[in-house]
Amino acid sequence: MTPAARLQAVIDLLTEIDETPRPADAVMSAYFRNRRYIGSKDRTAVAQMAYAILRRHARLGWWIERGGYERATPRARVLGYLLLEENRNAGVVLEMFSGGKFAPARLTDDELALVGKLESHTMDHPDMPETVRVECPEWAEGPMRASLGDRFGVEMEKLLEAAPLDLRINPLKANQQSAIKALAKAQITAETTQWSPLGLRVKGRPPLGSVDAFKDGLVEIQDEGSQLVALAVAPKPGHQVVDFCAGAGGKTLAIAALMKNKGRVVACDVLDKRLKRAAERFRRAGLHNIEAHPLTSERDPWVKRHKRKFDRVLVDAPCSGTGTWRRNPDARWRQLGPGLEQLLPLQANILDSAARLVKPGGRLIYATCSMLHDENEAQVEAFLQTHHDFIVKPVSEVWAEEEAGAPPVEGPYLRLTPACHDTDGFFAAVLERRAEETVSEESVSEVGLEQGEVDPVELGKAIDA
Repeated sequence: MTPAARLQAVIDLLTEIDETPRPADAVMSAYFRNRRYIGSKDRTAVAQMAYAILRRHARLGWWIERGGYERATPRARVLGYLLLEENRNAGVVLEMFSGGKFAPARLTDDELALVGKLESHTMDHPDMPETVRVECPEWAEGPMRASLGDRFGVEMEKLLEAAPLDLRINPLKANQQSAIKALAKAQITAETTQWSPLGLRVKGRPPLGSVDAFKDGLVEIQDEGSQLVALAVAPKPGHQVVDFCAGAGGKTLAIAALMKNKGRVVACDVLDKRLKRAAERFRRAGLHNIEAHPLTSERDPWVKRHKRKFDRVLVDAPCSGTGTWRRNPDARWRQLGPGLEQLLPLQANILDSAARLVKPGGRLIYATCSMLHDENEAQVEAFLQTHHDFIVKPVSEVWAEEEAGAPPVEGPYLRLTPACHDTDGFFAAVLERRAEETVSEESVSEVGLEQGEVDPVELGKAIDA
């Protein structure tokens, strides 16, 4: 593809993302799948520019509005990116928008005026508000400032960067060093991660789908922070474990592998199709201690029938996803699932229901990929106020039991941030059910089932998001 043809592909792709109520990565995958004629180098170049523009959504919008242009269209955003970020001059831009075969159409008079106002500027400007500079949407500013305090600017700036590519080794088939060697055969450079004893960080963005180490199940793609959440579950061989919101099965895989294929892991989700897709990942990893169980809702009768039977129950709750903005930059601006006001009661309901599955002496692990206090510590505190048979198990104690070295955090909870740990933003709390009951059998976790029933369709949308 010529540079101009690539630009038109970026414009087309951004248009599809704007018009399609699906995450940007899913739209991109479908876009390239339907255009097999686009070669791998061109796909990479187009995707990289599209993502770069998505990461500068607020700043480009601010400049476009300042330039007097009516709307931040895909064409306007591409123009702004070329001028402000790549520092192209107006003449080069005019040549690219030539109207020739496969090239973008010629610039309109309004677009020419915008080019004239943006030329010779850079993306930053002293008059730009901080929330625009760090790409923080209005709905998230208050909660993020309240949660991050004086680290708001540092963390938000780190969230502007592209996330690294992390892999988790499958301990049934490899260790970190053997996996590094296997990847090296495919000219892929990887090194061990800072915190996870199962993690590798890959240099660049190699196409892993065709690599033997991936196809043979030696490694799986998983952010280091997500790996640490799975390690906080601390499952043992022979345990009975539930991954209550399993989704695509990433943490399910890690948990089952830590159990050395012994015991039982039940992967639950209200979206049966996601569980079926995850089954292929389970097979590739050589894991046969996993069973999938679709739920009709978080109050599915299966939960009541299996109350107090599991050693570990992981609730990877649907959340705002603020901790994943490095890899999902469009999620800041496009509400594809429930808003925060719907998510908070939903999280509480899921946590309350899943708690019924935990046996005395067992553990409930509540996790999110959010950086917001209301979705994290506040949910745990509210849960403990009504479930007196649970106590917090500090993460440091879990790490000591697992002989995993020093934990990556101080305090009782696992709270990871991009600026502090170079992972996605994650939160996890380990809650242990007392071995000797100190409350009646008919506790709040048993009688509060009808307090706030959640529509299973809405639950599905939330978890999918």
